[in-house]
Amino acid sequence: MAIIDVVKWNASPGELVWKFPSEDLTTATRLIVSTSQEAMVVIGGEATGPFLPGTHILDTGNIPILRHVVNLAFGNRSPYSAEVWFVQKTMQLDLLWGTQDPIPLLDPQFRIPVPVRCFGQFGLKIRDTRDFLVKLVGTHDLCDTQMLSNYFKALIQTRVKSLISSEIAGKGCSVFDINQHLNELSAALQTQIGTELGEFGVELVNFFVQSVNFPQDDPAIAAIRESLAKRADMQIRGYNYTQERSFDVLQGAAENEGSAGSIAGAGIGLGIGAAVGGAVGPSILQTTSGVLNTGAGSGQTCRQCGAQLPPNAKFCLECGTPQVVVCCGKQLPAGAKFCPECGKSLQKKPS
Repeated sequence: MAIIDVVKWNASPGELVWKFPSEDLTTATRLIVSTSQEAMVVIGGEATGPFLPGTHILDTGNIPILRHVVNLAFGNRSPYSAEVWFVQKTMQLDLLWGTQDPIPLLDPQFRIPVPVRCFGQFGLKIRDTRDFLVKLVGTHDLCDTQMLSNYFKALIQTRVKSLISSEIAGKGCSVFDINQHLNELSAALQTQIGTELGEFGVELVNFFVQSVNFPQDDPAIAAIRESLAKRADMQIRGYNYTQERSFDVLQGAAENEGSAGSIAGAGIGLGIGAAVGGAVGPSILQTTSGVLNTGAGSGQTCRQCGAQLPPNAKFCLECGTPQVVVCCGKQLPAGAKFCPECGKSLQKKPS
């Protein structure tokens, strides 16, 4: 293979790490490092560098180890074998992450297990070229953004699951309210994950939790949404679940008026309504009065035969006698004895 005189970046777009394909160099080889790049030279398993942007001559002046491996008898162009690695130092801000499987979480408010999914975006930058090549890249000839993202996929998913679970359990936050805390989650995860990535020479530039969502067809989600919708409807109408059950009992009693079972059911409803509170008790008592007092005990009796009548009855249920008296063009109470206008006696004379 021919001796290489110039070594420079010639990788495809999107590559972060690229190894120069030839290892046959000389002490007169020029190393050209472009802006936002760094280079490392590896000789006999020992790394030298990093070489910053600019042009460098790979001789014994900047690679001291060459003094022990080259034959100086060749003069200024002594051949040697070395690997040259280029590393892009630009920030990669469009990397995506997401939970591979839903996270089973117990909602602290509804006490129902809910499957939660999360996704977001993060940005990385290679901070320490030597640590990154030695600890992460190893013997791979190249590394792109997808490979870099895959390196940390398991780490990110584990930390996200752990932090979101502790956030929900520790603060008692419902999974339906977790999106209100995305900024806090993002900042906490960036700090935690960034510390671990730093060990590999990688800087976590940013980390965003963009959404926490749920499978819409999951039965647990459907049950919670139905309960929330019902609670919202009750709040709009101005009553709660206990009151609603009282109304259901009263309605059932009213629909079956007259039976012994319905009267007992109405009594149960009356007891529930009285326990709800002062604001609801009177309204339920008023409602039940129309259900219970529909016969005997109403306080009104027939003027003719003395039979017990419903309130405001105009005719007797037994004899048909009118219960409303009219005198001087005005309707008078059934128990009136004299007309307030003309003084006429309204009592029926014995036959």
